Amino acid sequence: MAYDAAVQIPVVLFGAFDRHNFGDLLLPHIAAALMPGQRLVFAGLAQRNLRSHGGHEAVPLSRLALDSTDQPCVLVHVGGEILTCEAWQAAVMLLPPEQAQPTISYLQTRPRERLVWVRSMLGTSALAPYTVSRRQHPGLVRVIYNGVGGAGLDQVDAGLRAEVLANLREADAVSVRDMQTRSHLASAGISARLIPDPAVMVAELFGAKIRERARDGKVAQALRTFPHGYIAVQFSADFGDDDCLTQIAKQMDRIAALQGLGVVLFRAGAAPWHDDLAGLGQVATLLRPGSAQLFTSIDLWDICALIAHSRAYCGSSLHGRIVATAFALPRVNLRPPASKGHSGKQAAYAATWDDAGLPAEVEPRDTAEAIYTALAVEPEGLRHQARRLARLYRKGFMAMCSGLT
Repeated sequence: MAYDAAVQIPVVLFGAFDRHNFGDLLLPHIAAALMPGQRLVFAGLAQRNLRSHGGHEAVPLSRLALDSTDQPCVLVHVGGEILTCEAWQAAVMLLPPEQAQPTISYLQTRPRERLVWVRSMLGTSALAPYTVSRRQHPGLVRVIYNGVGGAGLDQVDAGLRAEVLANLREADAVSVRDMQTRSHLASAGISARLIPDPAVMVAELFGAKIRERARDGKVAQALRTFPHGYIAVQFSADFGDDDCLTQIAKQMDRIAALQGLGVVLFRAGAAPWHDDLAGLGQVATLLRPGSAQLFTSIDLWDICALIAHSRAYCGSSLHGRIVATAFALPRVNLRPPASKGHSGKQAAYAATWDDAGLPAEVEPRDTAEAIYTALAVEPEGLRHQARRLARLYRKGFMAMCSGLT
């Protein structure tokens, strides 16, 4: 079916913003802001309403009429590490946190029930459910992959990888956010544009909103508590063993004392397999009295404001790093204990876009030294980089969405 760019047709913004993860909640806001006047549909794998946390109400992709050529649509994958997200992971992360462990335990030894459950949760039998092609949905006249990630694509199951590559080959435009992902695709004969992650636009598009957010509420409280500034600290449940938590606390204590800063601990994701409030609280209790604060809000804009008004970001979240980048702030990522020497998405992204002098991904025991190094980076260099990445992203997005924007 021919695509007439002069006729406005719905644009489906598709991604993992049907669960609570900081970066995934932010990405459709970026895409929507860059597509004013479009008829937008926000879709995930499940019906979820995350507006109370600053997100969107997502409709299930399976319920959209994408199989009929009589109702043509454009689909834009809004971003994220979707190329390595397999169906089981996606389904579990859509559960309420309190249901995740009982469900995992029950289905672990019941493969047939597990398969049926996953398909019922997602509304699809796809192995890589957050990747879509026209072969699956003939009603799509254009499919765009926008700054997506797949740094570990060489480590996933062969069937999953084959499905992802097949879907990408059929896409009209593919862009990725790091050289490692681009290399994986190139080895399979797929050409992809390299652009920064969409979140580099957050300061330019939503800076005023985020500044306003910090004028009262929990962010304002953190600023009052730590008038000389604070480090915004976050880490996933992967860091939850006692030794790791003790290491992080020691390092935070050291850098806070050295720099005269507070430590504000927050969650960048409340979905299963994301951040654990108990672990953050344990680190807070291990720090010297009065030097730490537990930030309990999981509102998207509160988290943006907390990072934007910090002196530095330190954590395991890639989008924590990228939002800090957008606001020209020092940043350091923590290397997950289970990485076993593999270069993850955080290191892959930093290697692609950050200057060599800025720390990328470090072990918890090296955190204080890495933050100290990051704080010493020339602020003008950080501001220049923030502006450059925003320009590069806008140019790449407009090229991919030519005729839509």
